[in-house]
This record gives sequence, structure tokens and C-alpha cells, in this order.
Amino acid sequence: MTQKNRLAGGQINTATPLNFKFDGKSYTGHQGDTLASALLANGVRLMGRSFKYHRPRGVLSAGSEEPNALVQLRSGARQEPNTRATTTELFDGLVAKSQNRLGSLRFDAMAINDRFSNFLTAGFYYKTFMWPKAFWEKVYEPIIRKAAGLGSLSLLDDPDVYDKGFLHCDLLVIGAGPAGLMAALTAGRSGANVILADEDFTFGGRLNSETFGIGDDASAVWAAGAVTELASLPNVRLMVRTTVIGAFDHGIYGAVERVSDHVAVPDAGKPRQILWRIYTQHTVLAAGAIERPIAFENNDRPGIMLGSAIRTYANRYGVAADKRVAIFTNNDDGHRTAADLHAKGVKIAAVVDVRADAPRSMDFEVLHGQVVDTKGRLGLTFADVKLADGTIRTLDIGALGMSGGWNPNVHMTCHQRGRPTWNADLAAFVPGGTLPDGMIVAGAANGDMSTAGALRGGAQAARAALGLKGRLPKLPVAEDAPVNLTPFWYVEGCSRAWLDQQNDVTVKDVKLSHQEGFRSVEHLKRYTTLGMATDQGKTSNMGGLAIMAELAGKTIPQVGTTIFRPPYTPTAIGVLAGRHRGQDFHPKRLTPSHTWAAEQGAVFVEVGNWMRAQWFPKEGETHWRESVDREVLATRGSVGVCDVTTLGKIDVQGVDSADFLNKIYCNGFAKLAVGKVRYGLMLREDGIALDDGTAGRLAEDHFVVTTTTANALPVYRHMEFVRQCLFPDMDVQLISTTEAWAQYAVAGPNSRKLLEKIVDQDISNDAFPFMACANITICGGLRARLFRISFSGELAFEIAVPTAYGDALMRKIMEAGAEFDVTPYGTEALGVMRMEKGHATGNELNGTTSALNLGMGRMVSTAKDSIGSVLSRRDGMNAADALMQVGIKPLDLGDPVPAGAHLMNADGPVDAAHDQGYVTSACYSPNLGHAIGLAFIKDGSNRIGEKMRLVSPLTGVDVAVEIVSAHFIDPKGERLRA
Repeated sequence: MTQKNRLAGGQINTATPLNFKFDGKSYTGHQGDTLASALLANGVRLMGRSFKYHRPRGVLSAGSEEPNALVQLRSGARQEPNTRATTTELFDGLVAKSQNRLGSLRFDAMAINDRFSNFLTAGFYYKTFMWPKAFWEKVYEPIIRKAAGLGSLSLLDDPDVYDKGFLHCDLLVIGAGPAGLMAALTAGRSGANVILADEDFTFGGRLNSETFGIGDDASAVWAAGAVTELASLPNVRLMVRTTVIGAFDHGIYGAVERVSDHVAVPDAGKPRQILWRIYTQHTVLAAGAIERPIAFENNDRPGIMLGSAIRTYANRYGVAADKRVAIFTNNDDGHRTAADLHAKGVKIAAVVDVRADAPRSMDFEVLHGQVVDTKGRLGLTFADVKLADGTIRTLDIGALGMSGGWNPNVHMTCHQRGRPTWNADLAAFVPGGTLPDGMIVAGAANGDMSTAGALRGGAQAARAALGLKGRLPKLPVAEDAPVNLTPFWYVEGCSRAWLDQQNDVTVKDVKLSHQEGFRSVEHLKRYTTLGMATDQGKTSNMGGLAIMAELAGKTIPQVGTTIFRPPYTPTAIGVLAGRHRGQDFHPKRLTPSHTWAAEQGAVFVEVGNWMRAQWFPKEGETHWRESVDREVLATRGSVGVCDVTTLGKIDVQGVDSADFLNKIYCNGFAKLAVGKVRYGLMLREDGIALDDGTAGRLAEDHFVVTTTTANALPVYRHMEFVRQCLFPDMDVQLISTTEAWAQYAVAGPNSRKLLEKIVDQDISNDAFPFMACANITICGGLRARLFRISFSGELAFEIAVPTAYGDALMRKIMEAGAEFDVTPYGTEALGVMRMEKGHATGNELNGTTSALNLGMGRMVSTAKDSIGSVLSRRDGMNAADALMQVGIKPLDLGDPVPAGAHLMNADGPVDAAHDQGYVTSACYSPNLGHAIGLAFIKDGSNRIGEKMRLVSPLTGVDVAVEIVSAHFIDPKGERLRA
């Protein structure tokens, strides 16, 4: 098919033809085209269907404000729905499909919805789906789910890569039109670090769409020259195809760079898109303005467009919207569109102007009147004009430009809840007094609608932002026409005049909203869905606000606007995630002994971000329990080694370190001797247990705090909060050293004998007693740390070396322990031994338990103040029947003890009202030969020896158990002190 609407000129490269498909048909465009301009060049006006009524829709605009021409690009795993044809850069082989249709685009079966429009008015969903109740699941919900959405996803993994990055600059310039280019030139020439970002693939903004000159050059030529100069400055970064999507706190802006959207497949190693976090001291917002449509009967037919869009397609892309065009306007800008089209040989049927004093032309007819209706099933064919004398005149046209004035692009100024103010001269909102910190607005975005005003405003904004002195640079001569506009929003008497074309919101819907009491702008938005489409109301909101103001007898500023929120344009979820997907979404952290453990055939388990050895199977072992039982028995019988690097490690240093820990822990630490370790319990501010662990004092001003693996980060955050906010005057510093030290637990009766072959100092019981710690050396001089602490209940040590030596130390321990049959053990065996000993861990420290519940009530010191100590003494947390930790064993030693099961009295009902407690942790104890469990039970300390029922109705468990001490193995602690 020939490009029948292609005009001479424009900024496309006609020497480079590009082949593409739309709805299965092949077309040809050129380098520099968008999908929309190429389709228009080929005479394609019908590009989509509206959301609710499935009415035929064509392109309305030429930019990211487009509500109608949403298409589905590519195929297979790269299928991309809801992409604006107006911003899709054409490339060879592009495949696009229309969407939101049942059947073909021309014969959409869902267009029957339009026949029932009287029943599908604004807010119908609030009323219709309420009755009959039985219809919801069987009728309404299936229909809604089927009709919801516009395009469709492939449901396949996206093969492309998305990335994230960070940028810093002195000045960020948003928008590369005349104001943005001049701001960047002014700042760049001063030596400041500048970033210039624009969502288009060509810098210049409206300058690329106009025919007037700047200085001695055409506007587009001047823009290209400015870009060339900026590109030569090493302190300026130019970012095309980059949309700044939001203004956030502390001078941070989010920007999405579409690196590879303009090619079929990204080049090897290149991402599809990059989400930049830009840190800047100052910002110039030069985002331009968006033209407003005018509402009249059937103003939504394909071929009816914004006047500025028709001008853009003609001047920039060399495309006529049609060979016969009319303009409907209330301002002089509509006449500029007509003049440019006429100069390119396009027939101007008429310019219809609502103003009686509209300028006249020798080249085309100017009518004083209003467009009141249009005709054409799948595209515009005729427009009816009501003249000032009341007569109707029909225009034979294929395109109609609407020019209702311009709205400054204030969205970014409102992202931190700033409110725009009303400018009566423009009949539009302009940026208000409260802007994001460091932001200055320039050009059309600030209400300066002339090119000269934009150039001047851009230079002034850059100088003000950077504090530059002296005169403004000499600016080129440019058009400086004043705004001449008569506010006109809609044609009275029309029944179906469209405001939001994507969501099918009409003037009638706004009137219905007012009639039914939904008059706040926020209620109007939600009741009618005005401005809730993918364009966020960029072309529809002002018309709706004006009509609501008229109905309410108020001014438009009195009615106000809704809140603009990021992102400025629809943003792919993929770029928000970046590389954090698949395995990278939850990256694995490997312990220092991971390579060695993998060599032994260890089975690994995810523990937070860490991969920890769960057990080490031996040849002939067919079940994981066999491996775990062997590891437990071997450790308690001789010696075992476990990698405990994942435990949180926090260095606490400073003169006030001991006093600081005294505040953090509920038990005392101020008098802990150097070379000693103490077990401690941290409480939250509400008195609930936060974490437990140890703190070893290596020097007067140096402690090493350990935390559970799961709470390593939360505890560090908590301690930093306390340091910075609660006790900022204390001389104390914190640093997480979890990854800096590889640490191994060496446990069992032969653990000392093993370590004596490695450690360079005396570690006898007298020289290094239980709960001792020290900086030591091993293997003839390697620095290390040694702690005599035990999580298993056996004689045990924890030895730490710099992480780089972690693998070597594990191999050395295994070599030194060969004569003792040293056995590596994993997390399962570790859990069994801690339960046999009665140690609480994550299952017990679940965010609901207190020190009393854990049997540690006496640890909460009353002789000092500490975080959470006061609230831990609340009556509700110290009730006589409070839950307390106990041990559980079955009366029939062959019965299971499942975690999560509930304890009931031996005689009595089994229901929630009579629940006595629950099992938190359970395992099989190879040392005892039966299942055991730790549990919380009411008044647990006084119920030792009581027989109870353990029930789990969901899994069919109902067994008799005995309440025993939580310390199943060595309750007096003789082994660990050996």
C-alpha cells in the first residue's frame, strides 16, 4: 500500500524505508517515523477501540499524552501491551496489533456495548453489581474479568534485561524544548554538571513541529545546533528517550531510559530499559504544555485530532492527517496549524472559530461558529458546523483539528503534593508556589507560551538555579506572539461529547456525577473514571473540571484539581525490578565453607539470603533423618563442627560501649569483665522480646555482639536507631561485621582437644573457662577470635577468622579432628541439639513473646533502665496464667510431636476456648530415642509433670503427652563447663 498521505519535507529519512506490520498487514514507513505517523502516512486512521463502549478510535495526539492509539507490540515472550503508537519509534520489522477488541478492529463484536450506553452510564458498576447477590460470582465477576484490561501479556518470561543506575548533577533539566535547551546551554557553558533529559527520541520539543525561525535558522535547525554544542561539552549528559517519571524527596528524580525499545532485539549485553535515580541540587522543569481538545457531539471519531498534533505530523513527519482538513479553535494557535497545512498543499475546508473577532485569512475560509456533530462509522467523513446565524453547514473532510488552548505540564510540580494556581489569561493551571525543593519551572510549563518567552525563561531559570551573576546571554530572535484565547470547553446541547476518550467519559457523565452528589474533584474522578486512563487525564481533566465548575456555580480554581502522582507516564514493571528477578530477585549468600560443604555432598537450605548446609549425607544413608541422627550422636559423642558465620556480628566500640549495651539489653552489661561473654536478651520498646544472643568484651571499649541469623539486620537497625536517636551523646560506634569474619562452632567432649592442635595459646578450663573470649592467633600467627560459648549444650567453642581464611580453616579443622572422628553437622542437627538443650530461637522469638514467656523473666533487671523493661512489667504481660516455655514428650514414645499442635487438658473439650498452649519447635531426639518439643503453655512453670492432650485437628493428631523441663539434656550444664 502506498503512503498516500506522505508530504514533502519533515525530519524523516526517506532514503531509509522501514517495513512493519499492523494487524497482520504490511506497510512501509521511514527512519524518524513513529508508528502513528507511519500509519497515518499509509492512510490508516482506525487504530484501536475505547475501553467501555468499544467505539472506534484513532490517534488524538502526537506525544505521550495519547489516550487512544494503544497497541500491542512484538510477539512471543517480548509481547508488550498498551504501548502508545505516538511514541513508538518505528524500526524495521516492527509488529504491532490493535487491542481491546473481539474479532477484527473493523468489526469488533464488543461494539454492541455502545448500543447499551444508556445502561452503562457513569457509576453503573456501583449500582448494577449489587443485585441479585447470587449473580456476582456466576455472572458479574466472570464478565468483568474477561472484559478487564486493554492488551494482554504473553505470560512468558521476559527475555530482556532491565537495569538500574545512579546519576549525580548540579542541574537536571527536564524537557529539551526551547526552554530546556536554553537552560542546558546556559548551565553547561558555566561549567556546571548538567543532565538534559527528554522523553522523545529527538531533542527540540515543539521546535521540531514548527515552521517559524529562531534567529537566522529554522526552529528545528536551531535546536539541532544547540544539541551539537551541548554534546561537545564534557560536563553535559544528554539523555534522549528518557522520561523523568517522578520528583521524590531530597532532590531525587526517577527517570526511565528506553535504551533498546527502538530495535527489535536489544544488542548483546545491553538492557532494554534503565531506571535511573538522579540526585541533583537544582532542577529546571521545562516540560512544555499539552493542547486541549474541545468536546462536541461525536468528537471521538478517527481523524479528529488535536490541532497541534496535525501540525506535528505535517511539519516533523511529513504526513497529512488527510487531504481535506478543518480546524475547530478558540485561539490563534489553531490558525497557525491551518496556515502550516495550507503551505504544504493540504486543503483547508475551513477554520471554525468560536470568536467573533477571529483573524481572517486570504488562504482559507474562517467561519464564526461551532462544530456540533460529525459523521463516519470508522473514520471522519463530514462535520456539521453551526454558524453564528444558526444555519448548519456541512464540511466534507477526513480530518479535524481541535485547538482549545494549552495546559502547562504541571504534573512534576505536584508530585510532592504541591497545588497549581489558576492563570486566567491562559484559562489553565500553572505551577503554584510550593514546588519540590530546588525546582524552577520555565517555558510553556510555566505559562510562557511564546518561543521567545521560553528561551528567556530557560536562561533565567538556569542562572537562578546555579546562582550565576551578570547579564543573560544574548538570545536569538524568536516569535513572541501573545496568547489570544476565549475559553471554550464544550458545545452546549450535545448528548455524547467525549472528554476522556480512552475511558468513554462524556459531558453527560460529568453532569450525572453532579446530579448524584459526586461533586468533589476526587469523587468526580472515581465516579466517572475521568482521568483514570493510562494518560492520567492529560487531555481530559480540564474539560471535566470546567463543566463541574459550571454546574456547581463556581470558578475552575474553586473546584480545584486532583493530585498528580508518579509515574508521569505508564512504566514497565520490569524496569522497576531491574535485575532483581529470578535468582537475582533473592540473591544467594554463600558461607565461607560452602565450597568445602558442596564437595562433601551437603544438602543446602535457604536461611534468609544464606545457603546453609542442612545435613551431610553419607553413603548408604537413604533418609535425611539418618544423616541428622548420626551428626547429633557423633557431636555429643566426640566432636562436631558447624559453620555459624551467618549469625549476625556487630562490633560495638567507644568509651560508652558498656553503658550503651546496658540500654540495649534487659540484663546487665556495664560490669562485664574484659575477656568474658554474656548471654543477653533484647526487648522491643513494647516489652516484647526482639532477639537474643551474646556479647563478648574484647577490650574496655570493644564488644562483639552476636544475633540470630534471621534478625541480623533488624537488630543492627534497632541499635543504630538507639544510637542516633535515643542516645546521640554517647561515645559509641557500630559496624556490622557479619561478612567480615568466618565463624565455626566446634562442639563436643573432644572439642578442646581438637582446637588445642590449632590455637596458639592455652585454652584449658582454667585458662579459658566457660563464657570466656579473646583475640588470639592460630596456626602460628593468623589473627582470630575465640569464644567459649555453647548452643548445643556440650563443651563448645566458636572460632572466627577473617572471611578470606574461612575455607582454609574448615579444612584445617577437619584435618586436625580426624583422630577424633570430627563430624560436620548442618542446621538440622544444630536445631535438634538446641531443642534437646532447651534453647529458644526464631520459632520462640516470634514477635509475640516476652521474657517471662521464655522463662527469662528474671533477666529483666529492675536495677537499671533498658529499652522495653518498663513496658515488660505491664499487668497484661505478667498474668498469673501467662504462657511459659516448657518441654513436651509423648507418653507413648512412638507418638509424634508436631510443631504447631495445640495443648489441651487431658479431660475436657477440645476447642479454642480451652486452648492451653502450642508447640513452637519439635524434632526427633536420637539421644532420647523419641520425639520432643518446646511449647508455650499457660502457667507452664507450675505444670511440670502434668499429662495433657496434644491435638492438631487439621492433620489428625491427638496424642497424650507429658509436660517436662525444656532442658532435656544435661539440665545442670555440667557438660558445657567441663
